Amino acid sequence: MNVRTRSSAIIGSMCLVASLAFTTASADESGAPRQAAAEVALKQVATARNPSAGTAGPGGTVWIAERAGTVRVLDRHGLGKPVLDISEETTTDGERGLLGIAFDKKFAHLYISFTDLEGTSTVDEFTVRNGKIRPETRRTVLTQTQPYANHNGGDIKFGPDGYLYIAFGDGGAGGDPHGYGQNLDTLLGKLLRIDPRGGKPYAVPRDNPFVGDPKARDEIWAYGLRNPWRFSFDAGTGDLLIGDVGQSSWEEIDWAPADSDGGENYGWSRMEGSHPFRGGTEPADHVPPVHEYDRSGLGCSVTGGYVYRGRAIPQLRGQYVFSDYCDGTLRALRMKNGKVTGVADLGVNGGQVVSFVEGGRGELYVLDIGGSVARLDPA
Repeated sequence: MNVRTRSSAIIGSMCLVASLAFTTASADESGAPRQAAAEVALKQVATARNPSAGTAGPGGTVWIAERAGTVRVLDRHGLGKPVLDISEETTTDGERGLLGIAFDKKFAHLYISFTDLEGTSTVDEFTVRNGKIRPETRRTVLTQTQPYANHNGGDIKFGPDGYLYIAFGDGGAGGDPHGYGQNLDTLLGKLLRIDPRGGKPYAVPRDNPFVGDPKARDEIWAYGLRNPWRFSFDAGTGDLLIGDVGQSSWEEIDWAPADSDGGENYGWSRMEGSHPFRGGTEPADHVPPVHEYDRSGLGCSVTGGYVYRGRAIPQLRGQYVFSDYCDGTLRALRMKNGKVTGVADLGVNGGQVVSFVEGGRGELYVLDIGGSVARLDPA
């Protein structure tokens, strides 16, 4: 999703056309050397209506969320009819809609993240039996009022620890006018960690970093985020990677090791990437990005992806694949011990890349908000 106010009207339109032309890469400011790129291709496997997110489902399926409020299942026969429809309960104004979808590890519960008709971020749960949603079991797990129609975040993932992680942006507008990014008394501008089955409506893990701090929300796992539109866990190591969209100058990718105790401060809004924002002072506990790029090229809104752990493209294994909504070029980072050791342009363009999906066997799918669902294949 394009997460800049100046482009909200473009995203809001339901007749977006993907740009498939190859584009010039934005400047890489990580200092890492360029590396030889794995030879890959994009194979379109389905067309959806403004696909916004997806997740691996039971039986080798991939479940695709469509922004207007429907969920469809992709299997070997193609993309089926909607298995869930909340289109009368959500809105696509601004950067809103059905923004995230996730299964727990046993595929026993499906979670959706969406903005309701008032713009409130909402995470709901459904019981799943034999691969089918039980609508009567629906319950609301968590809500968060959003002051503006942009920077809603909305991504959800289950971590290797079995807990549900939820990403919220800083509330919107521009420049974090309310200072939510550094304010630990709000869920905005944060990555949360909860146990959705441990209480009513949820429980907070006892080892969350701010549990017991009267000045902080217990649900917070990390903070200082502007709009963590897409994040993921490395299926091989458990490391966390976050694509956090910048204000106007820098796009960043943040990293935390699997053994992190949480509490990372990624700097917003005192920092934009590794750079002071509007005269801000770098926090003493600032965790700088592992990779950032400026807007000297065509990129303007990072779309975080996944560390590739599939088998189809051996030369890509272990590399973090990501893109940019405005640029569309797929790129890969080679990393070691939390440091980027190489950057590659994969030579393919996914259009207006709004999200990546990791299938059950580690293969990656690329979602273009214009409709294309494509699989990353060997060239």
